[in-house]
Amino acid sequence: MLKDITIGQYIARDSIIHALDARIKIIITTLLIIALFTIDTFMGFGFFAAFVLIVVLLSKISVKKVLRGLKPILILVLFTLFIHIFLTNGGRVLWSWKFISIESEGVYTGFFMVSRIFILILFTSLLTLTTSPLQLTDGIEYILSPLKKFGVPASELSMMMTIALRFIPTLLEEADKIMKAQQARGADFESGNLIQRAKSLIPLLVPLFISAFRRADDLALAMESRCYRGGEDRTRLHELEFKYYDFVALVLIVILAVAVSFY
Repeated sequence: MLKDITIGQYIARDSIIHALDARIKIIITTLLIIALFTIDTFMGFGFFAAFVLIVVLLSKISVKKVLRGLKPILILVLFTLFIHIFLTNGGRVLWSWKFISIESEGVYTGFFMVSRIFILILFTSLLTLTTSPLQLTDGIEYILSPLKKFGVPASELSMMMTIALRFIPTLLEEADKIMKAQQARGADFESGNLIQRAKSLIPLLVPLFISAFRRADDLALAMESRCYRGGEDRTRLHELEFKYYDFVALVLIVILAVAVSFY
């Protein structure tokens, strides 16, 4: 399941989605998140899901790969669904037993929230899947640059956010290796109740934290040896540059967000 987490991963492809400016993709993702939380009908979610599918096809990334990123959040989704089904009251009573009841409003709200979570994870993961860590850092820094006037270290913040995202797949890969090594030595991570499974993860977490600190120290030394300094004096090998298709994509997204919000 660890290898199914797609957030933080980057898959290089020769596509129009990859070619979009990182700043435009960050702005588009923000607008879509806002639009997603204004939708109040399943029809709106249907339009949104169709749009995400079109973007996945244009990015030339396997649909199966993107959908596999939903697998790690299934437990959270099922928990959300059951919470709404059993705790939200209203509408027609569909089933009841003693003090437990399932009502139509709870079922509607549960599936509504599940749809929102699925779509949110899908198109936010597309941002990192189609944008390299370097482009993402430059894009975030550019967007945060107006805050420098108020003393906000935009360069350092953007670098920290990008490193955090980039470390997700790295640490997951490391955790998978440690888990397989310990399973080969007889460790059991799958049997027992929830508490026993949580306790069995302790031998996994200790070497994982040690590995994370070691990687962070190596990264700090590498950045220091290359004289990395964030801020105004930092230059870039590849400067971000807006193209005509960036503005076309932004206009289309604004129209879509407005249309879906008021649908």
